[in-house]
Amino acid sequence: MSKIIIVSNRLPMQVIRRKGNLSFKPSAGGLATGVSTIHQKMKTLWIGWPGLVSGKPGEREEIHEHLLQSNMQPVFLSKDKVEKYYQGFSNRTIWPLFHYFQNHVMVDEPMWRAYTQVNRQFSDTVLKYYEPGDYIWVHDYQLMLVPGLLRDQLENAGIGFFLHIPFPSYELFRTLPWRRELLDGLLGADLIGFHIFDYVRHFLSSVTRLMGIEHELGMLTVDGRKVRADAFPMGIDYKKYAGAGQKSRVKKEVKKYLSTTGQTKIILSIDRLDYSKGLLQRLKAFHQFLHHNPDQKGKVQLILLVVPSRSQVESYKILKQQLDEIVGRINGDHGTLGWTPIWYLYRSMPFDSLAALYQIADICMVTPFRDGMNLVAKEFVACKENDRGVLILSEMAGAAGELTEALIVNPNDINSIVSALETALNMEEEEQISRMQTMQQFLNRYDISRWAIDFVDSLRELQTSDADSKVKFLDNQLRAHVVESIVRAQNAVLLLDYDGTLVPFASRPELATPSDSLLRTLARLNSFKSINLIVISGRDKQSLATFFREPLNKVAEHGAWIQFAGEEWHTLEPFDQDWKEDIRNILDQYVTRTPGSFIEEKDFSLVWHYRKADVGLGEVRAHDLTDTLQYMTGNLNLQVLEGNKIVEVKNSGINKGRTARHLVNHFSPDVILAVGDDWTDEDTFKALPEKAITIKVTNTQTAAKYYIKSYRDTVSLLNQINERKTNETTT
Repeated sequence: MSKIIIVSNRLPMQVIRRKGNLSFKPSAGGLATGVSTIHQKMKTLWIGWPGLVSGKPGEREEIHEHLLQSNMQPVFLSKDKVEKYYQGFSNRTIWPLFHYFQNHVMVDEPMWRAYTQVNRQFSDTVLKYYEPGDYIWVHDYQLMLVPGLLRDQLENAGIGFFLHIPFPSYELFRTLPWRRELLDGLLGADLIGFHIFDYVRHFLSSVTRLMGIEHELGMLTVDGRKVRADAFPMGIDYKKYAGAGQKSRVKKEVKKYLSTTGQTKIILSIDRLDYSKGLLQRLKAFHQFLHHNPDQKGKVQLILLVVPSRSQVESYKILKQQLDEIVGRINGDHGTLGWTPIWYLYRSMPFDSLAALYQIADICMVTPFRDGMNLVAKEFVACKENDRGVLILSEMAGAAGELTEALIVNPNDINSIVSALETALNMEEEEQISRMQTMQQFLNRYDISRWAIDFVDSLRELQTSDADSKVKFLDNQLRAHVVESIVRAQNAVLLLDYDGTLVPFASRPELATPSDSLLRTLARLNSFKSINLIVISGRDKQSLATFFREPLNKVAEHGAWIQFAGEEWHTLEPFDQDWKEDIRNILDQYVTRTPGSFIEEKDFSLVWHYRKADVGLGEVRAHDLTDTLQYMTGNLNLQVLEGNKIVEVKNSGINKGRTARHLVNHFSPDVILAVGDDWTDEDTFKALPEKAITIKVTNTQTAAKYYIKSYRDTVSLLNQINERKTNETTT
């Protein structure tokens, strides 16, 4: 039976060493709760760090045996690795950068090396327990390289990744020296999940601009694989929080708190110690609120619960000191003998105490500068069993898109927070109930279980749809069949596109020259009498003549020119060129408006290239130019083509399909192989007889029967044909 392998930095089991003895305590985090729901449907194995630096072999064995009973496998980390990988690169580089605190970002090569080493350690552990048919679900920013490392070893595995923090805008992400490596890691997954669509959009923008991979409605094609990026807003265990008020221990805690707070209105703030949470700004707003509303003194109290976090990181130590100072100042400025404005708690709390605080709070302030989702806001709403209470929520929290009935504020605007506090304290009970019930209905409908099941189901659907695709991947078995067909043929025709099929794309066309090894491969193929090799390209005939000096069948400009080996170039028919001057004037305007673009002129076409232009600008200009050209050429016998970073205008009578049919009639082959990479090659695939072997480079929508991942696979296939053909000839 297949299983789901969950991979996260920490296991949902806390291992504690006390006086030389080990104790094991389950954690009650949202991730643990969510994944437990799919345990009922599928077998699971959880891989992660147990949170304990252990160097004793006997101790490791004890941890391993205990965790195995709960279907968990530990990844043990040394003290140095924890310092550099977790406290270092994860929390001093990625965390501040992804939360838009660039001034806190530390760029350090040893920390990056440790991050890559630990990611490989996690990957190796997964490989140890992976079995065909298993699904792998990797979690969060500490393990962004793991999907790519796994993909290198598991070509067909179903791999998902979920990022629990924001993904930053391209302009910020690009500042990281190892930006491409992180994207390569993430793109190893089949499904990449984020809390909200804003993060999806930022991720796709970075992939397009940094990796040159375009997407269609969140779907990317990476090395021939389909990769989907989508939003899955994480929920909470709604029933657990909604029913907390009925627990006797929670009721006891509520009674204890109320005996202390009395009749004052309670404003609640619960957060982990972190500069991204906006804690200082929140306290300044409360200070200003008391200053502007002196009549509220003694009537309201702020309960500030700060959970200790990353106490070894210097910026967190400084933040803790600043918090202590401002709390002391506010209590000193506004407090009286019988009333303390802020009840400050610096510690973690068990669930019952936490639920009790949610129960008694009249207002909950959640105002982070940046937050992936923020479950505190959702927990507060779920706990309000009497439907009374007001949520003040930062627009920068992922939850703001779901909890739209909250009072939404800009966390950088202290006046807006003060105004929200005043509105909340004066809000009619009927409006509080209406707002709260709307939010509760949503949270109940899309809870943590639904989140986990949605993600896993989407991952499985992606795998199924890829397996059911009509276009098959040219695996080793199919490749052997293709090679054998050509080797056994009496008269084979090989139609090979050039750019993207035999060589990679380059910033300028003239730079994409064939390597010596490719030239040797093609010359060897061309030497077999039973093989008619034809390079059929959109390149001009001068370029092809320069690239291939030995006699070779060539087709230039998408079929406008044909040259059989040892003969002169010729056209199938004469084509008009009077249109060029008017079109060139239009293209010149777009060159002026788009830095990095240029015009390439061929005998029967004009091409506007924008591979070196800014990605976003180039795409916008390309679409605009295409629309303009299609309008301008409506009454002319011209065709406008959008290719790989190009817009081309040519005579409509010229296309590869027409020329391919002409070549097939000329050679009368018993086997046909055609390989191409872009949509101009689709004309070739469609024009060939049903028996032809057609292959598309990259897995995109195509009329071809098979697909391969890159130009390297094309060359590899040709070399296999050479080897088999040579062996056949010499035996």
